[in-house]
Amino acid sequence: MTVDRKNPFPQKRVVVFAYHRFGARCLQVLLDQGVDVALVVTHQDDPQETIWFESVARLAGCHCIPTITPQDPNHPVLVEAIRGLHPDFIFSFYYRHLLGAELLSLPTQGAYNLHGSLLPKYRGRVPINWAVIHGETETGATLHAMTIKPDQGDIVAQVRVPIGAEDTAFEVFERLAPAATLMLGHVLGPLFLGSAPHTPQVLARGSYFGGRRPEDGRIDWRQSAQAIHNLVRGVAPPYPGAFTQLGGKTARILRTSLRPHPQAVAQTVGGDGQPLFLLELELEGTLLDAQGFKAHFPQGVHPTQV
Repeated sequence: MTVDRKNPFPQKRVVVFAYHRFGARCLQVLLDQGVDVALVVTHQDDPQETIWFESVARLAGCHCIPTITPQDPNHPVLVEAIRGLHPDFIFSFYYRHLLGAELLSLPTQGAYNLHGSLLPKYRGRVPINWAVIHGETETGATLHAMTIKPDQGDIVAQVRVPIGAEDTAFEVFERLAPAATLMLGHVLGPLFLGSAPHTPQVLARGSYFGGRRPEDGRIDWRQSAQAIHNLVRGVAPPYPGAFTQLGGKTARILRTSLRPHPQAVAQTVGGDGQPLFLLELELEGTLLDAQGFKAHFPQGVHPTQV
């Protein structure tokens, strides 16, 4: 066991499963701390997905780290290859596949995942989006021990960030990413030295949510104005967006407000009769300002038409 002069903790060998902006930034934290990253496992980008985030594969390539993109991370051949690397730790940073029992048993000092919520709340998929959709006023990130069941292991560290009433999920994501990477940098030393706290989760105090599909963004105008506003915020671009039908055409509602706004394109109401102001609206791929909206709908729109 050796100690890097730049770091107060012993040198460790790790295998990293990572993707997305969180994955790239957390991998950078490990590299900045002088951690020996023996292998990076990531995903190939989906051509059907809008790629707005940094590339884990590109970052790993810049540092000459072996990188693979398997369809099945639990394939026996890959498991044996990782076994041969003798990792001290496995880290998962926004990797999209579950790691099986055999993989999790390989590192001598444990496997840890960074999750984008304040566990045990919002276990499962797309936690930031769900938190905004449910009108939460704060969220955060959690580093936790990995277990066979996802997002249920002991909590090692957490960081909190606020969610404003007008914030979109993307804006929350952008606020959470640097906070989470800072947290990771602070906890690595205690984790590597074996002194990091491990607090069991009380699952009864939490919640679990599955993934979301683009069609889940359809607006139900029977819901309250607040609920519609939260949906719009929770799936606003670069996510697929909330959508509805206007005059027989598909419209994406990109930003709304519950308060009067000088730049409102249009005004409607939710199922509770409360006003909802549409600030950004896209009609079949064309962004409409207030003048353009009035040109398309000179009589305005009623909730039953929306």
